[in-house]
Amino acid sequence: MRQLPFQYAVRNLGRSRVRLGASLLGSSLVVLLVLAAGGFVRGMQLSLTSHAGLHENVMILSTGSEEGVERSQIDAGVAGHAAASIPGLMQQAGVIYASPEIHAALPVRESAASTDDLPAVMRGVRPVALLVHPEVEIVEGRPPRPGEDELMVGDLAATRLGVPDSRLALGSTLYFDDRDWTVVGRFRAPNTVMDAEIWLPVTDLQIATNRETTLSCVIVTLDTASFVDVDVFAKTRLDLEITAIPEQEYYASIAAFYAPIRVMVLVTAALIATGGILGGLNTMYAAFAARVREVGTLQSFGFTRAAILMSLTEESVFAAACGALIGVVAGLAFIDGLAVRFSMGAFAIIIDSPVVLAGLLAGLVVGCIGAIPPAVRCLRLPITEALKSH
Repeated sequence: MRQLPFQYAVRNLGRSRVRLGASLLGSSLVVLLVLAAGGFVRGMQLSLTSHAGLHENVMILSTGSEEGVERSQIDAGVAGHAAASIPGLMQQAGVIYASPEIHAALPVRESAASTDDLPAVMRGVRPVALLVHPEVEIVEGRPPRPGEDELMVGDLAATRLGVPDSRLALGSTLYFDDRDWTVVGRFRAPNTVMDAEIWLPVTDLQIATNRETTLSCVIVTLDTASFVDVDVFAKTRLDLEITAIPEQEYYASIAAFYAPIRVMVLVTAALIATGGILGGLNTMYAAFAARVREVGTLQSFGFTRAAILMSLTEESVFAAACGALIGVVAGLAFIDGLAVRFSMGAFAIIIDSPVVLAGLLAGLVVGCIGAIPPAVRCLRLPITEALKSH
């Protein structure tokens, strides 16, 4: 089969700047939508499942609170009991990796005069938490000190509160529990829910939440021990009413809870992308309708319908591929890293290799689907009728 040269398809793109612009814009918008949806799902998924860290952690919660650590209440002495009773926990310089923590969602205000409550996710910790959670990296300032009304905020804490990032600069204050708290440190924990949290000393949060004798959980890090050792400890201490769950498994269950939201985002993106493809079909129909005589002339020169269909498809796919590249560049520039709030805190939209690949494939699909149906319609006309068309 004699093929039309590829240069013919490329030169045809410049015959109509309006048609070329419409093709580029249509494929770019479809790719941007796919990148936004894929990056949203990817960011949420990673923030809820990337808790393996550098170590293997196990959470000790109250019985029946496996689906929500905020509802858990265990005795404050569980951390000491666990450190003394579970052999094989990781330790360094005599410090056993057992972090007593309080997880709480509390309203805060920008100042005492403010009347707007801001939704904050707080975690009360001791210094050992920085060992148990090696993902956390202090980038500015220092950890908060007990009894000094001090806070340390994550990179996405401002997004969670709905305030500008500059509002949580070092030295700024937040108001809750009838007093001002000073931001003395900033940390980052990429792709984890901790990145949107506010950390403060566990004793200070115990007083602020009126739970001086209870904790939300104790997180221990395994060394030579296994999860079975922690599980046996939890099941043999019936007086403490506790249970053990791997940290990864806990966040995986939270991710499963949000699965319908991710599906809804993908379905919405698919529907809008379908609308974009249908709009592209309409554009291509209009463009190819004016080229019926050209198609007939090519057939009279001896080119087969298959060869002409291939050339028209190459033209459409090449334009869509260029638009897809424009969409990917725009997505990486304006969407990647964009912070999004949700009930667990906040996460960043992540446009990584799989998401980029999905976007490029979407652009190529737009090019194929947008070209084949109108091309087939034009090619169905007899050569005599095609040559007479205007």
